[in-house]
Amino acid sequence: MRIKICYFSGTGNSYFIAKKINEYIIDSELVSIVKFLNQDNNLIEGEKIILVFPVYALTLPIPVRKFLARAKFKDTSYICAIATRWGVKFDDFKRIDKLIKPRKLNSHFIINMGNNDVKVKNYCCPTETDFLEIEEIAEIKLRKIVSVIENNEDCLYKDDNYIEDMLDSGYKGKILQWMIPKMMTFSEYIGGVNYFYINTKCSGCGICSKICLSSKIKLQGNQPVWQKKTLCYMCYACINYCPTRAIEIKSIIGVPSFTHVNERYSHPYASYMVIKNQK
Repeated sequence: MRIKICYFSGTGNSYFIAKKINEYIIDSELVSIVKFLNQDNNLIEGEKIILVFPVYALTLPIPVRKFLARAKFKDTSYICAIATRWGVKFDDFKRIDKLIKPRKLNSHFIINMGNNDVKVKNYCCPTETDFLEIEEIAEIKLRKIVSVIENNEDCLYKDDNYIEDMLDSGYKGKILQWMIPKMMTFSEYIGGVNYFYINTKCSGCGICSKICLSSKIKLQGNQPVWQKKTLCYMCYACINYCPTRAIEIKSIIGVPSFTHVNERYSHPYASYMVIKNQK
């Protein structure tokens, strides 16, 4: 295929965007970043590469970083990155440029989607009406993005459509801007987060293990166990796709968790099989 759409998605937002682009652009192909990481071949062949990924902790998800560090692009003349997020300002496309050096992004964009961070206080899952509005706005933006890509235009989108600004809110914001992405980097060396646990609602269905994109979750006696020495991608697929809401997140210092009272999130067009099939 002439165009490769390389995507990573934990709860369906980035999959939705990648699939839409695949529908819009003739001669394009979806490439799972997780599947790529599970194979030996590092070659990505395509005249144009489109990266689609969610924003985690103000930066790139760990599997996206690993993908960009490993991938060898052949016959590629154009690279575009599309980040999906709920609303926190994102300013880390420069990390992609560092990882693909001496290449640089020709274009990058940000698309607002539903919030899947179900540990936050007063979390409210988007309604059907909310999803329709999100989809309508996203499709308008995607048509413009597709036009840019098809015409080989340079377009380094400036983020001016964020809901929360953690980066420009004075001294505290600058500290967070520096610290939070560093924590993501550090987490790669300690196996990601290890703050998931199950409550008494667990039915032993095994969906969490099947859907875990890093294969961190193993079943022991029909109960999920997060392997401490296995890297967690922090995608929140396990907690959001659990059919009985049996998976919870522990509170840690400075980050209280409210999963015991909150709803769960997954994009309505992304079943658990869609997420699982990335592996």
